[in-house]
Amino acid sequence: MDRLKWIKAPVLKYCLLLSGVLLLCYPQVGEAQKEVPLNVIPTNTKDSIICKKPNAEASSQKDIIDIYRHVFKRTNAIKKDSIACADTTTKKSGKLHSSILPGAGYTLQTHFAVAVNANGAFYTDDAENANLSVVNMIFSYTQLKQIILPVQSNIWTKGNKLNLLGDWRYYKYPQFTYGLGGHTDLSKDADQMDFSYFTFHQIVAKHITSDIYIGLGYNLDLHWGITDYGYSDGRLTDYKKYTLATNSTQPHSISTGPSVNFLFDNRRNSIYPLRGAYFNIVYRPNFMFMGSDQNWQSLLVDYRKYIKIPGYKNTVLAFWSYAWLTPVGNPPYLDLPSTGWDTYSNVGRGYIQSRFRGDNLLYAETEFRFVFTENGLLGGVFFLNAQTVSEWPNNKFETILPGAGTGLRIKINKHSNTNFAIDYGWGVGGSNGIFVNLGEVF
Repeated sequence: MDRLKWIKAPVLKYCLLLSGVLLLCYPQVGEAQKEVPLNVIPTNTKDSIICKKPNAEASSQKDIIDIYRHVFKRTNAIKKDSIACADTTTKKSGKLHSSILPGAGYTLQTHFAVAVNANGAFYTDDAENANLSVVNMIFSYTQLKQIILPVQSNIWTKGNKLNLLGDWRYYKYPQFTYGLGGHTDLSKDADQMDFSYFTFHQIVAKHITSDIYIGLGYNLDLHWGITDYGYSDGRLTDYKKYTLATNSTQPHSISTGPSVNFLFDNRRNSIYPLRGAYFNIVYRPNFMFMGSDQNWQSLLVDYRKYIKIPGYKNTVLAFWSYAWLTPVGNPPYLDLPSTGWDTYSNVGRGYIQSRFRGDNLLYAETEFRFVFTENGLLGGVFFLNAQTVSEWPNNKFETILPGAGTGLRIKINKHSNTNFAIDYGWGVGGSNGIFVNLGEVF
């Protein structure tokens, strides 16, 4: 059977299989929030939540936990809306608001997959003194026999004095890659590879002034069991060309070194920002004396801006620009900047992961977010994006690769504002497919 024929399959073949998802996830989430009242709503300019008297707007907000309670008559799982402000615990430190979402689906890079998505949100201090901390974890097993286990964290200590950023992953990952540069063909240049991957990225950033942080980190990227199956017509793949040119033909690769980062972040809820900005610069040198195969450097520049549309509840215009650069040296092939290989695998909606790869990648996206229902249970997005990667070996940008799409949002947890995101995106050259997230894409 031709494993590439799904690329041109009709839209119906991508229908997400979510049978039983809602019923499976309610009990776990409901137990985590027994003491959460419904009489607090976001009101100030920094999205922090302050205590209000009970009102229709606050109590009318719904998520799938509320739907579960209504259907199964679990009214004893929450306190009445008339709880006094003095008893409010939603925004106190130590309260965990968790979302657990088992399900099944179909995406470009995995084919059919079963997965468990977990999201935990909490405060280490009262909301006025600390941002919302978030930990995301996903376990997936796919039709292509892939094992995917990322754990990503964004934790703020008391008073926002420290920001702890973690990206830990284990992948067993048969996958197609498509060569280097922006002129590759989706079907003709699809190269089947297999590898295992472990990454450990951890940054500790210290508060300097206002919403500015300076951080230090340690980074390890390890690939092993790398197998390149090549093209059936005998052509030399870009993977083999690159590894021969850079003397990196081993079936494994190691990149490790420290990092320095500058962070500005005045969002108060990174799960669903209503306003504010995020600006992060990460410079990472990889050193042979620390275990890397080669000396090389990377530079990440990530900027996001959120504008709340006046007069419309939870309606946001969001902008994202992302630069992933290699100023010095030759990274291992699988560490090169590539579509969908950012921390949350979100760069390049409309294209399969690894679709484009090069020494440097530039990306920009804008998204319009809105709600369908007055109670906030259902919402949607429209998005446009564009990416470009440098050609190899001349390192020039020669192509602009656009993408576009729309998506549905289902409120999983109204207290942390966590949505289940289902998007359909299109790119050039026949690229299209479904993309799913627990939380917003950026």
